[in-house]
Amino acid sequence: MADFLLELRCEEIPARMQAGARDELEKLFRRELEAAGVAVGDLTVWSTPRRLALIAKGLPSQTEAVREEAKGPPVGAPDQAVDGFCRKNGVERESLEARDVKGRATYFAVIEKPGQAVSDLLAAAIPVIIRDFSWPKSMRWGEASISSESTRWVRPLSGIIALLDGEIVPCVTDGLGCGRTTKGHRFHSEGEISIDGADDYAAKMRDAFVIVDHEERADIVREGARKAASEAGLSLVEDEGLVIENAGLTEWPVPLLGRFDEAYLDVPPEVIQLTARVNQKYFVCEDAANDAGSLANAFICTANIAANDPAVVVDGNRKVLAARLSDARFFWELDQKKTLAEHAKGLERITFHEKLGTVADKVDRVAKLASWLVFDAKEPNGDHNLTRQAAELCKADLVTEMVGEFPELQGLMGGYYAAKEGLPGEVADAIRDHYKPVGQSDDVPTAPTTVAVSLADKLDNLLSFFKIDILPTGSKDPFALRRAALGYIRLVQANNLKLSIDTVVHAWRGNRDAALAEKLTAFLLDRLAVQLRDEGVRHDYIAASRDWGAQPDLRIDRVEARARALTSFLGSEDGANLLAGYKRAANILKKEEWNAAPDGLGEEDPLALAGKPEFDAAMGGAKDAALSYTPEKAEKALIDALDIAAPKAADCVRLERFEDAMAALATLRAPIDAFFDEVTVNDNDSAKRTARLDLLARFTRAVGNVADFSRIEG
Repeated sequence: MADFLLELRCEEIPARMQAGARDELEKLFRRELEAAGVAVGDLTVWSTPRRLALIAKGLPSQTEAVREEAKGPPVGAPDQAVDGFCRKNGVERESLEARDVKGRATYFAVIEKPGQAVSDLLAAAIPVIIRDFSWPKSMRWGEASISSESTRWVRPLSGIIALLDGEIVPCVTDGLGCGRTTKGHRFHSEGEISIDGADDYAAKMRDAFVIVDHEERADIVREGARKAASEAGLSLVEDEGLVIENAGLTEWPVPLLGRFDEAYLDVPPEVIQLTARVNQKYFVCEDAANDAGSLANAFICTANIAANDPAVVVDGNRKVLAARLSDARFFWELDQKKTLAEHAKGLERITFHEKLGTVADKVDRVAKLASWLVFDAKEPNGDHNLTRQAAELCKADLVTEMVGEFPELQGLMGGYYAAKEGLPGEVADAIRDHYKPVGQSDDVPTAPTTVAVSLADKLDNLLSFFKIDILPTGSKDPFALRRAALGYIRLVQANNLKLSIDTVVHAWRGNRDAALAEKLTAFLLDRLAVQLRDEGVRHDYIAASRDWGAQPDLRIDRVEARARALTSFLGSEDGANLLAGYKRAANILKKEEWNAAPDGLGEEDPLALAGKPEFDAAMGGAKDAALSYTPEKAEKALIDALDIAAPKAADCVRLERFEDAMAALATLRAPIDAFFDEVTVNDNDSAKRTARLDLLARFTRAVGNVADFSRIEG
């Protein structure tokens, strides 16, 4: 078995592209060798800013000979067909074998493929790997770049090592030949380094101040930054993304701590951290002795050199950071020369969407809806004036200099400016947090003013784009409507809100729009289904909970409560057996074409009618008329059980106590089982048959009042 080393050396590979490049190299290498019949086991793939390296261990030195057979035309076929078959398979006509196939003599070609040297296969594969390599951005270079067929790479490719058990794999790509020499660290190493093979590659590169293992460099950055902070009595602000980026920017990482002027700490800490992170790739630190975790005037940079005097490196980085922080402080002070209300006037110049007006128009809609939520709907129940003020100012920071420089700070900077201006704390907090929750790990607001503004903002996004028929399609969601829907759902869940989408649409539009309400509700329920399925709630339980008849429930909180109650109920023995009884009853009624649907309810929401006489009668809550015969014992037991359970379940549904409703249904489990065991439904006596089918219809209505059991599988 043989070990193979491949190094592709070039100018600096952007850190953000290195993980994808490692995956691409492994994918293409496996593709080429497996296509040639070479089994590839575990691979090691490394990256530094100046190279990609791959080590494959345990490759065979030679592939095994292969014997293949190909079926051809029948004996007696035209010479043209037989000759074409021979040319296709590279054999002479005399070597064909005639075999019997279903009573007819047929030509077969036997093709012997000798084994091949893996070195030859690698020599053919390397140019293909380089040619097919996919980079987010690539370039051509040198004289060959005049041709569109020349090599493309992320940066000019300058060297290739290809060694199989220490022997050079001979191949050439655009004039660049494979060899065994490479280069070390740009500053700490001079001349070329000769590599013997896969086993000594990492060690020789380390001697040349290059750590080829990207994970090892990440560990050095991570632990070195923590140590530097700790030795200064500080606590590192952890940032794994920055760890990976610094590891991708250096071949010999050396974390160093520096200090900046304390005067810059007047700028919000998020601004300092973002300035250090985005512009300079620096970590920031907090005062370890301060429980509040206030930012310290310290940064940690990652040098790519083992300096004789680290202080010189630190001082150079401090000066660059100071210039950036000076810009940030200038923006901070300049923005405060205007009130947020004055900034908000600039929103009239920003188009939200060509069909939806300006951002100022959006703010007007959000303010109106937020006010309605706290004042009329009382979901949440908050202060009308504070909510209105927060909503009117929530987008004002979009036109500030700071957010123009760092769009990631929108909302946050508005909160800071509101506090500096002396606006009420509830208003400042609502402006700061109204975009939340953004992702699954994001905190969900609970303060009424913040909740109202956040809900209104997300609902306006959804309703606005749904009104003009711009909906997410497949993986495309340019206006983040799925994220807005999930944010709305999480706000409803965290704050126990009971909002019906039809009333929301009425408040937003000023008139009823049933089509828009149903379309948005269906979208929200689909997002809720995704969330609940991730939590283990079955999709059919969600389907059974989301509709009343042909209409979707316009309150997602009710759908969730019903689905969770169903999950618990049907997981019990009583629930599973009751479902079986329901399915059996429904099948009998379907076979007999018996109408089990309630009469007289029209298209109104059953929950709105629950408790009224016509609802209780239709759903099985009232006793049936006297029978013309004496019912059997099991039949009478089911009638009596329904007389108690049906109205109790209906009353619990009206009160939205779905678990109690299902507990009431559980009392029907034994009577329905006994009924099917002891009573003949399709009796020869037509009066008995009619009454018993009506009884089963009443049973299915009582069960269907709690959830649509017909949608449940199994």
